[in-house]
Amino acid sequence: MVESLRGLGYSTPTAIADIVDNSISAGAKTIEISIEWAGENSWIRIVDDGRGMPDSELEEAMQLGAKDPRDARASNDLGRFGMGLKTASFSQARSLTVASKTISSAVSCLRWDLDSFNDAKYGDWPLFEGPATDSDYLLSPLDQMASGTVVVWQSLDRVVTRGFGPDDMLELADGVDQHLGMTFHRLIEDKSVSIHLNGRPVQSWDPFMKGHPSKSYETTDYLLGPKRDVVVQCHVLPHKDRLSEKEFSAAAGPNGWTSQQGFYIYRNRRLLALGGWLRLRDARGRIFTRDEPHKLARLRLDIPNSADAEWNINIIKSTATPPVHLRADLQRLAAETRERARKVFAHRGRLIADASENSGAVRDVWSAYKKSDGTTYRISREHDLVRSILERSGPLKKDIEALIRLIEGTVPVQRIWLDTAEDNDPPQSSFDDTPDEAVLETMNALFDALVHSSGLTKEQARMRIGRTNPFDRYPELVAQLGTQEKTT
Repeated sequence: MVESLRGLGYSTPTAIADIVDNSISAGAKTIEISIEWAGENSWIRIVDDGRGMPDSELEEAMQLGAKDPRDARASNDLGRFGMGLKTASFSQARSLTVASKTISSAVSCLRWDLDSFNDAKYGDWPLFEGPATDSDYLLSPLDQMASGTVVVWQSLDRVVTRGFGPDDMLELADGVDQHLGMTFHRLIEDKSVSIHLNGRPVQSWDPFMKGHPSKSYETTDYLLGPKRDVVVQCHVLPHKDRLSEKEFSAAAGPNGWTSQQGFYIYRNRRLLALGGWLRLRDARGRIFTRDEPHKLARLRLDIPNSADAEWNINIIKSTATPPVHLRADLQRLAAETRERARKVFAHRGRLIADASENSGAVRDVWSAYKKSDGTTYRISREHDLVRSILERSGPLKKDIEALIRLIEGTVPVQRIWLDTAEDNDPPQSSFDDTPDEAVLETMNALFDALVHSSGLTKEQARMRIGRTNPFDRYPELVAQLGTQEKTT
């Protein structure tokens, strides 16, 4: 059974995070993690200054399934199954040593050694007292503490595999650092706990970029469920054009922008499930997927620890499934956030309202028409410049209409999509590389259409152009419109 439990699916970072959960539940304020390379004798140690355990409690903690997951828990308890200490440890190592003491009790130390299970001289379930041979020094931090616990993993057969070397151990430590900074970021940020890895403090990683001036969307808390104890906050992060290179790289998270989108599910401010769209669906019944246009959308979702069973939280705290009665609300919030994120992505961080949302801007040139078999794109005949040209085209009107239909019918949608996926960003507007003189020429044509065909005053025309993408980026050029007479 124990050998089978080793395959639950822990990685080294998630296994260490499970031990950190126990430390936080025990009231620890400082947690020291050491990952030591020594070839086949490499070891990992987690030390906390929590309340510790007397001998009887330690013996219970070392038993598999010592707690019933249905039992009531303290509101700040990060555990549930009574399995984390053992399953997390055995997923990485064949030897688990735990030493602990309280303010009023001396050090107690117990050890599991999976290799001894096959040795008849030790009998069934051989739980040893004391550390492994020549390992006393690993418990020395307890000598300087009033109370606390030390967890030691040795015989790291799932970590130090064939070909694994010191550089791999350094890379592993980096992965642990990132995972802990993400999983416990809220607890680190509010100074509830301090976590150190190999002597250096673990830095929190905020997936929501709270307080950044370029964020386009951050809601207040939505309270869901019959007890109003499920809390959701929606975020759309800034486009990379609004971030420094360092900010953009940091905000991508351990797994990259596309993988980090979606819901972040927390219990007691500890991250349980990372990203993803919880298999929610859009209005047409299609499952939301992780894709480039929605990579800026992230939603914080807090659940109470009494809802573990309802949310199907698994032993390794990596997956969650929303209960049926919450799916409609979560689907609505997800859809709204995804739509806002898509607009930020498409407009490179510049949210441009269309004519239906802001009558002060010129109507969009392109219109999208959604049908059951997909979306088509048409050039709006009501756009001021298009309408003006068609009205003045005389005998060329049929040819211009044919040209417009040709352009509409050959929009390179697939090429644009492939380029977007390859570049992780939508293509830039051709105006980005256009000289000011050429931009001004286009603006003058639109200005004339607004004044002479649409009947606006010069001031009204300048105002509308100044609110229209992409001309709103050129206020100096907008100010020049209509101030000089044309020469022939």
